[in-house]
Amino acid sequence: MLVFKQFLEIPEDKIITGILQLHEVIFKDSKTLVEKIKGKPKVIINVALDQSTVVGYKIGYELDSNTYYSWYGAVHEEYRGRGIASMLMEQQHHLVGELGYQIVQTKTRNMWRSMLILNIKNGFDIVETFKDDEGIHRIVLEKKLAIK
Repeated sequence: MLVFKQFLEIPEDKIITGILQLHEVIFKDSKTLVEKIKGKPKVIINVALDQSTVVGYKIGYELDSNTYYSWYGAVHEEYRGRGIASMLMEQQHHLVGELGYQIVQTKTRNMWRSMLILNIKNGFDIVETFKDDEGIHRIVLEKKLAIK
């Protein structure tokens, strides 16, 4: 049975180690992730655990008083197709809505089509596209949260 947890700071060693291991598999750049997290305002880390193993995570931070940025997220390959990414997203959006944010913003790439589709299915609109510094097309999406 999966357990979902939320952290308003960097979690204990076992959990952050699990996040870093999964991040490395997906994004290949876990070495600086903890330092990047420390540099972001009002970070929220949502984690899906199977026993004590991190099988998914979603990390976000405040862009401004109205907008929350959903930054990184991943689900272990063996656990995909079970709705874990949707649950992590739903929990993140619920909490940030409760905290008074009105918009959630995220960015993705064409290569992450499953994430793009998940975002669109969950109420995100494409608001911009651009080429990043590496020449890769990026897609900016935003979702308006229900006002509490």
